[in-house]
Amino acid sequence: MDAIVTVKDVTQSFGTHLVYRNVSFEVVRGEVFVILGGSGSGKSVLMRQIIGLLPPTEGQITVLGHDMYAGGHDILPRIGVMYQSGALFGAMTLLENVMLPLEMLTDLPEPARREIARVKLGLVGLGSSLDLMPAEVSGGMVKRAAIARAMALDPPLLLLDEPSAGLDPVTSAGLDRLILDLRQELGITCIVVTHELPSILAIADRCVMLDRRTCGVIASGVPREMAEASTEPAVHAFFRRETMPHSDAGAG
Repeated sequence: MDAIVTVKDVTQSFGTHLVYRNVSFEVVRGEVFVILGGSGSGKSVLMRQIIGLLPPTEGQITVLGHDMYAGGHDILPRIGVMYQSGALFGAMTLLENVMLPLEMLTDLPEPARREIARVKLGLVGLGSSLDLMPAEVSGGMVKRAAIARAMALDPPLLLLDEPSAGLDPVTSAGLDRLILDLRQELGITCIVVTHELPSILAIADRCVMLDRRTCGVIASGVPREMAEASTEPAVHAFFRRETMPHSDAGAG
């Protein structure tokens, strides 16, 4: 199968603090791949490495056929990112927020940028909210607008950092449905960082689980198969929502 992201033997440390060692996995084109784990397990660190913001201490990360840290390529516009809080600019309307990547990274005239942003907001169900400010909409709508902005340049790869964090179950389920619909309609490959169990079971084709205790991957594969087949106690605790002494696998 066609791997759009390859993480090979990646180790990350900060001084004497080891975050993880020898992390390896592939993300196949067109799938929803979830990175899960507890607080301090390295989920967000790994996401920053995949989008080119943090060179690994050791190992290699290849995205869309390019070594992210070898130089000589302009791959970043082909990666869309939605940050955990949405990270919209409060002084801009939703439409202006989505137009921003087009303004910064293309030579398109303003009417074209405006039309593309309008279409992207329509795709996420915000076609009637173009002129609202982030403070005027709900948390779920902020997340949807952030996804629209991440898609502004039609990237083949979309990274979503905790898209369901802070949302009620109904809004979270709607966002899960949106992610699956976008994958189906646009063929986008999605990497999702989350610890929200209902979302993982709803959207993930495959996932990889990081663990702070062991500083690495403790399970990978199809979520429901992981829950049933893994012999790792921390994996069982996570999928059964149980507290495990001396483990953070289901936290944060």
